[in-house]
Amino acid sequence: MARITVLGGTGYAGAHIVAEAVARGHEVTSVSRSTPAEPVEGATYRTGSVLDDAVLARAVGDADVVVETVSPRGELEGRLEGVVDRLAVLAEDAGARLGVVGGAGSLLVAEGGPKLMDTEGFPTEFLPEVRTGEALLEALRAAPESLDWFYVSPAAEFGAWAPGEATGTFRIGGDVLLTDEDGRSFVSGADLATAVVDEIERPAHSRRRFGVAY
Repeated sequence: MARITVLGGTGYAGAHIVAEAVARGHEVTSVSRSTPAEPVEGATYRTGSVLDDAVLARAVGDADVVVETVSPRGELEGRLEGVVDRLAVLAEDAGARLGVVGGAGSLLVAEGGPKLMDTEGFPTEFLPEVRTGEALLEALRAAPESLDWFYVSPAAEFGAWAPGEATGTFRIGGDVLLTDEDGRSFVSGADLATAVVDEIERPAHSRRRFGVAY
């Protein structure tokens, strides 16, 4: 059993990770700005802002693994990079593993590029969020070797607007976007959570990014 803290544990990705980790018998704490309408039985819920250093310190101090799933929107736009920088220092000092759930925009569409976000037709309104996700990944790659981290890029179609179902069957990739035979890149919240908790239980991507899709 691991002690797992999920920052943003009431959001789409975070809530699925909380539910999956609890179902597997882990000690799970969710940290978010508000409590959920339907909490997961067995999880502990705390409220607080990731902009508060004391909240971050407590989150890391109580955990073996901290998973950051917060989106860089609202008050966090342009500030999530600083949050993850602080988390990295705290996790390194505490000997905790740090996981970050990012996006698909910085994945390559094929070996050698280009990145998905640089392809024709990529929605420009998503670019600030994608660039933040890329900056978080680069910061982790530049972190001291003593920090154990992983970064997850879900499929291009991932979110509450395309929930899908738990299938238990998915593929794990690297820095290249995973697509099916029809060119679609999709994964459900439940299966993304399964992949994340699998990584926590059986680390296979130490200091690396991995992608998840069908």
